[in-house]
Amino acid sequence: MTSTEQLTSERADLLQTLRRHRGFLLQTVDGLTDEQAATCTTVSELCLGGLIKHVAGTEQRWMLFAVGGAEAMQREEVDWVGQFRMAPGETLAGLIERFRQVADHTDGLIATLDLDAAHPLPQAPWFEPGASWTVRRVLLHLIAETSQHAGHADILREAIDGTKTMG
Repeated sequence: MTSTEQLTSERADLLQTLRRHRGFLLQTVDGLTDEQAATCTTVSELCLGGLIKHVAGTEQRWMLFAVGGAEAMQREEVDWVGQFRMAPGETLAGLIERFRQVADHTDGLIATLDLDAAHPLPQAPWFEPGASWTVRRVLLHLIAETSQHAGHADILREAIDGTKTMG
């Protein structure tokens, strides 16, 4: 992993904040079985394993964008429904391992990418037409995305066994 001591203060702050929120998310699955991680505890189809899977996939795609723009990001198909579920044969340990691999890759990129480099966003109804994001904006988005899903995960975990990870 990248040492924050070797980074500029801005890069160190971004990295430390992203790592903190990743840690909150991982804390929500600590000690769970695969069955518990695959359990949907609300009326939605969200499960804890699926949130780990989704956040890893989202981070990976956004870092593809940070390096190569929308075209690089869109090379991989997205399973918009399945990304929130644990598929048969998936394990929590396997999802966590992938999550950590993606995180390590991102951490390395944070140390090297030009934070001011910008790419036009992909065309999607949720993006302003013609807008561009800098690498810095992508990292801020990843922090927000990870933080939001860590909060979702905290609710799901509490419904499984009463454990409160963030309060």
